[in-house]
Amino acid sequence: MLSRRHFLHAGLAATAYAAGSFVPVWAQSAPNLGTPALPSPGFRRTKVGDVEVVSLIDGIARRPLGEEFVKNAPLAEVRALLASQGLPTDYIDVPFTPFLVVAGGRKMLMDTGLGEFGGPNAGKLAENLRAAGVQPSEIDTVLISHFHGDHINGIRNKAGELLFPKAKVLVPAPEFAFWMDDARMAAAPQGMKGAFENVRRTFNGMSADMLVRFNPGDEVAPGVQSVAAFGHTPGHTLFEVSSAGQRFVYVADLTNVPALFARNPDWAVTFDMDAEAARKVRRQVFERITASNALVGGFHFPFPAFGRMTASGNGFAFQPQA
Repeated sequence: MLSRRHFLHAGLAATAYAAGSFVPVWAQSAPNLGTPALPSPGFRRTKVGDVEVVSLIDGIARRPLGEEFVKNAPLAEVRALLASQGLPTDYIDVPFTPFLVVAGGRKMLMDTGLGEFGGPNAGKLAENLRAAGVQPSEIDTVLISHFHGDHINGIRNKAGELLFPKAKVLVPAPEFAFWMDDARMAAAPQGMKGAFENVRRTFNGMSADMLVRFNPGDEVAPGVQSVAAFGHTPGHTLFEVSSAGQRFVYVADLTNVPALFARNPDWAVTFDMDAEAARKVRRQVFERITASNALVGGFHFPFPAFGRMTASGNGFAFQPQA
């Protein structure tokens, strides 16, 4: 459980919201750095056994790369690793990519993006769903990995209307307990209060039939297993889809930039609320994925946001699917 000391020293950068905004600071682009190009089309299909998995880009933010981004490595070392992979060294592009799982007659969406609360380069999920041939009203299940705004803001629009009106919304019980605790919200520093308010804006008013809490480790749908991966947030949860002997692992925010934090799993990104727990689970999960050669998808991975993990030095490298 995160104490006030954790709030002050581990979570402030991870959950800081601009005044009056429901968008976390890390999801907001710096306009002086230019606008990253969105992929076209903004979706990609793949098969996992008898199941179809579709990555759906919601947007991309471009933020400056500063000393604070990697909390336990010199900026020069971070820049050198990016340069070695042919990537820019003065900014970081952060994509937002939910995933759709089509299994039989079911359509399950994993996380929802920024919705109407992002900038002009975000909020593309509904558009890309339709381009992939799926209407938002067809989604029967929304699986939420954790409660940061870039994962939950797409549930409602600015008018408060539900964008997936027929879907059950499944959330990790420990994540819900943390962010919906009024005493914890009152004790949080000012920079975190926006995150608590955003959770309430999103989930308050949902019926018990619509909002369903699960315990990480539960099977949340036939062939879909939830996996506890606490650290990024107190209830951060992954989802594994199994079909016909094949497996897809949605790792959510296990690593925000695989070119940095998969290559160096022991580096701590500023967004992780419990950096030590996040580092430990990051390495464990990537070791398991690499050993099994499972298909992996990450919310902040470069498009198409799914591919394979391979061992690389002291860490792992992401190989996007062609």
